[in-house]
Amino acid sequence: MEKEAQTDIRVGTSGYSFQDWRETFYPADIKPGKMLDYYINYFRTVEINSTYYRIPHPIVMDKIVKKTPPGFDFMIKAPQSFTHQRMNIAGDAASFAEAIKPIVERGKLSGILAQFPFSFKCSQDGLDYLAICRDAVAPHPLFVEFRHNSWVNRPMYDRLKAEKIGYVCVDEPQLRGLLKPDFFTTTDVGYVRLHGRNANQWWDGGALRYDYDYSEEEMRQWRDKFLKAKSKMNKLYVFFNNCHRGQATKNAQEFVHLLDAARA
Repeated sequence: MEKEAQTDIRVGTSGYSFQDWRETFYPADIKPGKMLDYYINYFRTVEINSTYYRIPHPIVMDKIVKKTPPGFDFMIKAPQSFTHQRMNIAGDAASFAEAIKPIVERGKLSGILAQFPFSFKCSQDGLDYLAICRDAVAPHPLFVEFRHNSWVNRPMYDRLKAEKIGYVCVDEPQLRGLLKPDFFTTTDVGYVRLHGRNANQWWDGGALRYDYDYSEEEMRQWRDKFLKAKSKMNKLYVFFNNCHRGQATKNAQEFVHLLDAARA
């Protein structure tokens, strides 16, 4: 009997360079330039979110990727001009492609994350724009995250599937207009971002928006969703973005243990 192929489940965090992770994840005296060296001892993947704010020089990305071992990979966030300004992206697309080239050349780029704002609501123009973004980052896979629940509909699903654009599932507070913690895929790669459920701070709490520690039961519910759908995926990325005080690393490690327990 042919052995069932195993889904490659990669768990990591949304970013790794946080000063308030000292003493909760990183040693208290760690230098910023050594944080990734420490991180790679625990995780096989990471999201690079700094590219949303500013497109770095390729040398910066070269230094980052050289620190990582074989088998480690990256998801990189698209610049805000792609997702929030949504105009004249051609120039930034060229600069962005040049910036990430060191990671691409080493075969460690697994996709581009485009996180759209709550104000970006579903429309025909919006659906068409997703294809423009996909073309702007081609040939790399594009994964899109929506914050407004108007996007959760059949036309969106069918369009993303046809365009081979990945859908990013989210875990966030259950407030009006936000998405429910549903899990589905539009390609053979699953993608989930867990932002925390801090409803009181979500709209104007700043960094405290992500101050949340997931319970074992909350993470177990996500694990069970993944295991139920694993036959539809070749790969699954799970990124914890509840980054306040290193809670993302704590929960990510706990989640890996929950996965291991289910496989045992």
